Amino acid sequence: RQSSYAGDAIITAVGLHEGLWMSCAAQSTGQVQCRLHDSLLSLEVHIQTCRALMVISLLLGFFGIIVSVVGMKCTKVGEEDPVTKSRIAVAGGVLFVLSGLCTLAAVSSYATQVTYEFFRESTIPINARYEFGSALFVGWGAASLSMLGGSLLCCSCPAKERRGQQYHQQSQPSTAREYV
Repeated sequence: RQSSYAGDAIITAVGLHEGLWMSCAAQSTGQVQCRLHDSLLSLEVHIQTCRALMVISLLLGFFGIIVSVVGMKCTKVGEEDPVTKSRIAVAGGVLFVLSGLCTLAAVSSYATQVTYEFFRESTIPINARYEFGSALFVGWGAASLSMLGGSLLCCSCPAKERRGQQYHQQSQPSTAREYV
C-alpha cells in the first residue's frame, strides 16, 4: 500500500509505502529509506496470514517448476513412458494453479484490508490514508499468469483412448512394391 494523494492538499512531501516485508519512505528529493518490520509477532494478523500464503505460494511454484521440467517430453529425466511423463507435467500444472491461488488469496486479502482502512470512519484525514500500491497489481498479474500456465500444463494430459498406446511405434518395412 502507498500513501494516498486523495483530498484537497498534500500534507507532506514524503510518500509512504508499506508492504508485507518492510516499510519505506520516499522523499521528494528522490531518497528512499526502508526498514524491515521489527517483529513477526507484533504484526497484524492479516499481514502474517498474507506472508504465510506468499511463502507457501513461492514453495509451490518452485516445486511446480521442478516437477514440470521432469514431466516435459524433451527431458530425459524420469520415466520413458510418455503417459507417465504427461501425468508428471499435469502434476506440475496443478502445483502452479495452487501457487497462483495462494498468491491471489494473499493479494486480495491485503487489498481488502487496505480498502477497509481507507473507507473506515476515523480522525485520520483522507490524504493521510493508504491506497493500493503497484505491488498489488503485480501480484494479481502474477497470480493470473501462474494459474493460466498451470491450466495449460494440465491440458497436456493425453486423450483416454491413446493412454495405452506408445507414441513412437516403428513402422514395418514394406515387402510388396507399389506400382504406379
